[in-house]
Amino acid sequence: MPLLLGYDIGSSSVKACILEAETGVVIASATSPNEELPITSPQNGWAEQDPSMWWEHVVKATGILKKKGTFQVSDIKAIGISYQMHGLVLVDENKEVLRPSIIWCDSRAIEMGKKAE
Repeated sequence: MPLLLGYDIGSSSVKACILEAETGVVIASATSPNEELPITSPQNGWAEQDPSMWWEHVVKATGILKKKGTFQVSDIKAIGISYQMHGLVLVDENKEVLRPSIIWCDSRAIEMGKKAE
């Protein structure tokens, strides 16, 4: 049976799920890490995360799914990814991350938004 693989890459954790394409029945699910991911705040009102940390937990969640092993990887026919709203990952020409990502709960642009309004 064809399977679907979904990832939700959030600011608190990465969630992964494999389900049957025709029935929607969940075959396996995983979350990594078990505790919330850290958010750095270099200044008051700032909220940033290192994108490499998200990738690390995508890999870990995928490993957890594979260990549950009640499916064949070759049966996965599509992958869907959802990501944090308003997160920006800046990369260079080699696709290397340039800086921590400013995430959804960052508030440094509030005053600019008020002026624009």
